[in-house]
Amino acid sequence: MQSRNFRLQRVGDINWLEKNYKFKQIATSLDELVVVNATKNEKDIDSFAKIVTRLVDDVFIPVTAGGGIRCIRDVEILFNSGADKVIVNSALINNQNLVTEIVERYGSQSIVAAVDYKLVNNDPVIFIEDGTKRIDTSLEDYINILHELNVGEVYFNSIDKDGTGFGYDFETINRYASKFSMPLIVAGGAGNEKHLLEALNVDNVSAVATANLFNFVGDGLPNARQFMIEKQANLADWE
Repeated sequence: MQSRNFRLQRVGDINWLEKNYKFKQIATSLDELVVVNATKNEKDIDSFAKIVTRLVDDVFIPVTAGGGIRCIRDVEILFNSGADKVIVNSALINNQNLVTEIVERYGSQSIVAAVDYKLVNNDPVIFIEDGTKRIDTSLEDYINILHELNVGEVYFNSIDKDGTGFGYDFETINRYASKFSMPLIVAGGAGNEKHLLEALNVDNVSAVATANLFNFVGDGLPNARQFMIEKQANLADWE
């Protein structure tokens, strides 16, 4: 699916993806692959796990997978299907005991907290459950909750910018990045390599995520990585 402001448009199925995108071939353009089950309402973890297994075949970069994780069995299934980490969102509010169990069993490095937010009166408001349910907790307090839960990384995603290609929400990123003690991945809005580089140059931002360059810009990923390396970004040069 291609997402814009969390409204989904079908692009193709797993067979189309395997035909057009060989992750083994483009892995040197990436540091990590994030695979999210964006199915609305009920999510079938077993079917999703089979997709993950096919996607990660012969891919030797870390893979983070999630979407609809509700119990420790879901986590086990994804790890057994080739995921190196799991990404959780609603459980951060609805099932904090599960988050604690994941950390205790697999370590904090195994879990990524997805924080989806919209700006309301210029203040970030947290949403869970595929962006449908507002959480009346300030972002600063929410960050403290993430610290208490001891999650390994945070995937910080702007719903307003999602899929636009107009650039990340730099105002919010600059305002809050220093408040995260764990690695921070920013997402939502990247449309070109300059957006990626600008975000990586923000203090305390550890990584940048993009679907736009993957979906729509031919050699966008390898070209973007080469551009950032030439600009002396802190990236591995596989060449």
